[in-house]
Amino acid sequence: MTMFSRAAIAALLLLQGTAIVRAETWPSRSITMVVGFAPGGGTDVLGRIIAKRLSEVLGQQVIVENVGGAGGMVGSARVVKAAPDGYTIVLGSRADAINQTLYKKPLYDLRTDLLPVVLIADQPTVLIARPNFPATNLAELIAYVKKNQDSIKFASAGAGSTGHLDCVRFNAAIGVKVTHVPYRGGGPAMQDLIGDRVDYICTLSATAVPQIESKLVKPIAVFSPARVPMLPDMPTAKEQGFTSFEASTWFGLMVPKGTPDAIIKRLHDATVEAMNTPSVQEQALKTGSLIVPPEKRSTEFFRKYVEDEIGVNAEPIKATGAVIE
Repeated sequence: MTMFSRAAIAALLLLQGTAIVRAETWPSRSITMVVGFAPGGGTDVLGRIIAKRLSEVLGQQVIVENVGGAGGMVGSARVVKAAPDGYTIVLGSRADAINQTLYKKPLYDLRTDLLPVVLIADQPTVLIARPNFPATNLAELIAYVKKNQDSIKFASAGAGSTGHLDCVRFNAAIGVKVTHVPYRGGGPAMQDLIGDRVDYICTLSATAVPQIESKLVKPIAVFSPARVPMLPDMPTAKEQGFTSFEASTWFGLMVPKGTPDAIIKRLHDATVEAMNTPSVQEQALKTGSLIVPPEKRSTEFFRKYVEDEIGVNAEPIKATGAVIE
């Protein structure tokens, strides 16, 4: 063996040893959880609920940092470029899977540049209509839309948003083509729905709960397998005879590629402990999120789930041609 070979092997062993030491002592300082959306939104609220309890479990502060832009892609891209040491993590979501197809040149490859840690929660998609819409249930809405599809308008938080894609999928399932009105965010879209300027919207439960409780919009259906606790009086699409469609948005922690397995496992286990905390589950529920059941919490499950989600969300994007340069 040459002197060069011995030196190379020694260097490799030193690097491996350093990584093991870092993993064993992690975390020794505060952790930054990047949220790719503005403060106060559904992703941000969930992130702060988890971060608070995770800080207690890990014994180090988990600081939420909002890095908005490009449907969450800017925030996730920042984490992709971060050191793979467990101190910069991202609360990824379905938006990350969507962006892989929505953008012609995404800033990262979700399949390889970010490593899934644990799936945390779902926010079911709900269908709500303007206050004076002439339908009170899903069957009536479908019948009315089919009869008047030339004049019907559905809103969204923007082309390629989860609400846009879910309404596209819903419209395709009922066999209609109606006008899409994209807005620069969910807030303006909701305001025009409340003002009777658009007919319906597909949105996350976290966004819809306060509007429904205030009777500012007309609840039509929730696209989940069963009724959701935060909207117990809102029937599912399945209950109303529409069995071919479900929709929700997922959220989970991810880290840069190259992060040591030991750190991923520690972060996974600590997050699961946070998820199992009754106060965390209660707060998540109040804000429209459902903590995922135990069978969906393994790192391997999340890895496969992300891969599947990229393909599932690609179909409606390609169907509408909603690709961003």
